Amino acid sequence: MSALDGAVVAVAGAAGPAGRATLLRLAEAGATVVASDADAARLAEAVDAARYAHGGATVTGDTVDLLDLDAARAWADRTEKEFGRIDGLVHLVGGWRGSASFAETDLGDWDVLEDLLVRTVQHTSLAFQGGLQRSDRGRYLLISAAGASKPTAGNAAYAAAKAAAEAWTLALGDAFRKAGGDEGPRAAAAILVVKALVHDAMRAERPSAKFAGFTDVKELAEAITGVWERPAQEVNGNRLWLTEKP
Repeated sequence: MSALDGAVVAVAGAAGPAGRATLLRLAEAGATVVASDADAARLAEAVDAARYAHGGATVTGDTVDLLDLDAARAWADRTEKEFGRIDGLVHLVGGWRGSASFAETDLGDWDVLEDLLVRTVQHTSLAFQGGLQRSDRGRYLLISAAGASKPTAGNAAYAAAKAAAEAWTLALGDAFRKAGGDEGPRAAAAILVVKALVHDAMRAERPSAKFAGFTDVKELAEAITGVWERPAQEVNGNRLWLTEKP
């Protein structure tokens, strides 16, 4: 029996390639999957694909504005009320902005990335913390980038936003640790770190590219589901590296 059998897992940013792979893998592992994305049409396609691949799985989609804390809280409350529990939040909301050099950094990029990469983490973590703590296997998983630990000159805004999201997630992990007391945390907040992601369409567009050190979205999905196979105390407050540490 999978550790995800009967679990209810929410996926934020579910319509992209990584989201699609994650929905498929979670459904295959026996979870009820509650997906959200800002793009309603792409979300519907991703949800339909997961349902089609796993006919017995419950996969639902909801267009949620994760820049609105009240909307994020309503999503969390609605999910727990409908399914009776909430066992996970996988944060896949992404975005990238960069520049040719540090001096050419556009601070407008920071404004965009702060919303996409930081605010959505703040809102989903605050919204789902209570439900995850009530679960016997609650997991909050942030997908981050190695660049947060070793920023490059042209990626200042991106790396800083990712680093802020990591710090926020680790603070949630400390809250889970404190809530667990002497028995240790029942829920866990962890960070899965990649260099970058690759998927089949990227390989088709650039057949000669090596994508060295990149993580395939299917491998990421496998790693995400694997976190539920490990004890909360082992993964809580940790970075789980899927690429070489910088």
